This record gives sequence, structure tokens and C-alpha cells, in this order.
Amino acid sequence: MILENDTACGIIQKVTKRAKRVKKLSTSPENIRFEVLDAILLEHGFICRQPSSGSSHYIYYKKKKQITVPYKRPFIKEVYIKRVRELIEDEKK
Repeated sequence: MILENDTACGIIQKVTKRAKRVKKLSTSPENIRFEVLDAILLEHGFICRQPSSGSSHYIYYKKKKQITVPYKRPFIKEVYIKRVRELIEDEKK
């Protein structure tokens, strides 16, 4: 069966990218960039509140769950990665 619009392949590709990002949280937490962490949180339904003047901390929240992540280059500290992993795992349960 050939799909004209190729939407099924696009959906599979998005799911695969999401799974790879989440897996990277466990396999190499010391090498996670802010952009990747941001994408993971947004894909899981968190809303981002960007810092106001002078602050480098981004606040992500979803219902009663909240995490504050400092934007620091090049990589995010493992403590924040661990907390994000816990939040995502709690949602799956």
C-alpha cells in the first residue's frame, strides 16, 4: 500500500524522535542540551513560562507539577535531567 501524503511515515518518524530523546535522558544525562530538554517537556504537555528581565530560569508546569530549569550552556546539569525523568515517568503511571 502506497500512501500519497505519507502521513503514517511522518507520525512514525515523530514518535521515533520523541522516544530517542526520552531514551537519551537515561543513557547520557550529562550530554543533554537545553533545546532537547525543552522539546521533551513541551512534547509531554508542559507549558513553558520564560524568564522575565534578567532571569535565566525557565519554569515548566503541567497541572500541579512544576520544574524550574536554568538555561546554561552548553549542557544542563544532571540534577535537572533526573527530575524531568521522574516527572515523565510519573505521568506514565
